[in-house]
Amino acid sequence: MEIEWVLAFVSLGLFAGFMAGLLGIGGGGIMVPILTSIFLAQGIAPQYVVHLALGTSMASIVMTSISSTRAHHARGGVLWPIVKAMAPGVVLGTFSATFLAARISSLYLAIFFALFMGYVALNMLRPKKAVIAQKKDISNTELVAVGGGIGAISALVSIGGGSLTVPYLNSRNIELKRAIGTSAAVGLPISAAGAIGYLINSQPQLELPFAVGMVYLPGVLLISIASFFTAPLGAKLAHKLPVAILKKVFAVLLILLSVKMMWSVISA
Repeated sequence: MEIEWVLAFVSLGLFAGFMAGLLGIGGGGIMVPILTSIFLAQGIAPQYVVHLALGTSMASIVMTSISSTRAHHARGGVLWPIVKAMAPGVVLGTFSATFLAARISSLYLAIFFALFMGYVALNMLRPKKAVIAQKKDISNTELVAVGGGIGAISALVSIGGGSLTVPYLNSRNIELKRAIGTSAAVGLPISAAGAIGYLINSQPQLELPFAVGMVYLPGVLLISIASFFTAPLGAKLAHKLPVAILKKVFAVLLILLSVKMMWSVISA
């Protein structure tokens, strides 16, 4: 691999890790659009770049998910009974959706990604309103079903599911800190199942050295190592920087990156 691509993957990992640590958001929202641009610049056919970006991003999230889960567990912020109840649905939904993603064109995947990230960005820009929590206990059946839906969407946009899991748990009478910690733990089976699904799915005629299925292994390695060092730094600075303002800037960045990715696929 040429040095410029090494630097590109490392830089992406440094930035994505820092933003994930700082804002609790990052992952696919940053990585997928930038990976799409990198793969296009490497000369990979446009019909494969979004699939490869999704798979590589999802595999890169695994290490971040492990680190985040350990940190929240150490602070007593993970409700493990909920994680265990959601896990079967999450794994099935995520794993199944990778097979669906493999059969959808890059253009439609890019459109779905852009629309979902637009939804996430708008939620970040809107003033927060108090959540009227439901008092009814959450049944295991509900948790499995919701987990399946969250897993499926997460696989199609390559995220750990936090933008879906946290609001859901918070609305079901779980305090925000524990909702965030539990969501981080749910992100681990999402990223693991998604990575396995993208590894065993392949695109015909995609000839890229060191790519397995829809995962580019050198990219995963470089991004994971870089983000491992910057995620704790972002988390540490979260208490010192104006996070509320940074979230609004990040929301605009998500929209711009998503639109750019969609335009790159259309015009390629």
